[in-house]
Amino acid sequence: MPKILRFTQFNLRDFVVTAGPPLLLVLLLCWFAYRLVDPTPPKQVTISTGQENSAYEQFGKRYATELAKYGIRATLRPSLGSQENLQRLGDPSSGIDIAFVQSGSTDMQQAEERGLISLGSLFTEPVWLFLRESKKVTRLGQLKGLKINVGPEGTGVPALFGKLLSENGIEPKDLTLSALENTPATVELLEGRIDGLVFSSSPEAPLIQMLLQTPGIRLFDFAQSEAYTRRFPFLTHVVLPRGIVDLGRDLPARDYHLIAPTATLVAREDLHPALVDLFVQSAAQIHGGAGWFHRQGDFPTADYTEIPVARDAVKFYKDGPPLLQRYMPFWLANFFERMWVVIVALGALILPLSRIVPPLYVWKVRSRIYRWYGKLRAVEQAIEDVPREKRAGICQDQLERLNEIEDRVNQITIPLSFAEELYRLRSHIDLVRKRVLHLMRAA
Repeated sequence: MPKILRFTQFNLRDFVVTAGPPLLLVLLLCWFAYRLVDPTPPKQVTISTGQENSAYEQFGKRYATELAKYGIRATLRPSLGSQENLQRLGDPSSGIDIAFVQSGSTDMQQAEERGLISLGSLFTEPVWLFLRESKKVTRLGQLKGLKINVGPEGTGVPALFGKLLSENGIEPKDLTLSALENTPATVELLEGRIDGLVFSSSPEAPLIQMLLQTPGIRLFDFAQSEAYTRRFPFLTHVVLPRGIVDLGRDLPARDYHLIAPTATLVAREDLHPALVDLFVQSAAQIHGGAGWFHRQGDFPTADYTEIPVARDAVKFYKDGPPLLQRYMPFWLANFFERMWVVIVALGALILPLSRIVPPLYVWKVRSRIYRWYGKLRAVEQAIEDVPREKRAGICQDQLERLNEIEDRVNQITIPLSFAEELYRLRSHIDLVRKRVLHLMRAA
């Protein structure tokens, strides 16, 4: 490469030496901030659902479909119901990230002790009491002596139905309670081996749909539903409208009053914030329409839950999706939303560094010239410290040293913008040489 090009190029080496440490500091801070904020959610999540053919199972599949659109694989784990789901969430080794839980299954104090948060209420799941047509029961107090299936203990139904019976003055010993799961209990009811069964589920559950249309099976009407909701704040009064099941066959043939807790999404408080956003947005897609017991837009909501609702979920239900997510793909919007504080902080750091690096670069280039002035001063000092009668030999040595310095200086590569300092150094070398020669002649 021609020598002239060595003097016209930007000195990358000096720039890397001066700007490298600040740049490395910024990169380390970026890496640390990224790890701290962790804007990218995990690619896999495990959902604890419910029993076979239950609404929890059906909705779990729909959540898995929604999450798959964002590249997140949802694994569904069946369970007996709300109580087992709460136990799984309270056990970090269970591997469960989020679960469906019925309102009334716990209270705020227990939820806080377990480190649980709610992502909102999704839908009402009425208490469905199906009885054989031959059983003329109009009040829960008339269930004495009957065989009723309330489901396994892992569900929320046994505890809930026990509270209802207690309010009606009925002890568990006054009737025969069985603990079969929903599907085998339905078979037992259809075969006539039990008198009734209790569900707490949304009307979308396949077993509910089937039993509402099965001859010989009738739905219990909670005529005292308003009284129940006054005694149990987590319950609401809903009405199953006439003809909602089948308008052509007029099923049911009249309005039915029901009492209903709500289904909620519950997670541990360490659930990734981006997953919270994805779940509440998916909930809006899945549960936002009109249903048998609610109007469009009533669900999902931050109401009807005794578990503290996540801050991001409350914000979504109040204001809708974040601004950036309305115009950007989720991953990009989520990255900027999680990292904006870090980006602003880094900007505040980069600004002063941008003012420090250029002077450091100038100092670094000029230092390659200025350090030779120390050697020139050493030559002069070597002559001045020697008596006049001994200077002849010393001067000759210093002349050779000056020639060596000049040869080394001629090899310095610097940008042309600093050539003035280089030529000034060479003139100063020549000035020292003249002084040494003068002293040599004088000696």
